[in-house]
Amino acid sequence: MKAAKNVLGGNLQLCSMAPKTGYLRTGTCETGPRDLGSHVVCAQVTQPFLEFTRSRGNDLSSPIPGSGFPGLKPGDRWCLCALRWKEALEAGVAPPVILEATHEAVLRHVSIEDLKRHALSEN
Repeated sequence: MKAAKNVLGGNLQLCSMAPKTGYLRTGTCETGPRDLGSHVVCAQVTQPFLEFTRSRGNDLSSPIPGSGFPGLKPGDRWCLCALRWKEALEAGVAPPVILEATHEAVLRHVSIEDLKRHALSEN
């Protein structure tokens, strides 16, 4: 099996294990044919983004008991849907992205330049 690649062309890195993220809940933003939302953008969520996505019908802040979803808080890393991140970008509330942990599949929807402009600075 071929290793998943990130937007920089390297091997896809871990996004988060606490909370455990990814469509497959492996901690990485892997994707596959059943991932209709294309959960490929590793982002560090912000309060403005959480409010934005809630206003669009996807409340990521509230826990969902029974599904193991703890609810997100600002600073958590999470694999976001490519088109939701693009929508947030257009609305001016895109959260910062961890390029090494963002799957290359996002490049079908968003430019590498936009991703780099929103890259999380680890410094």
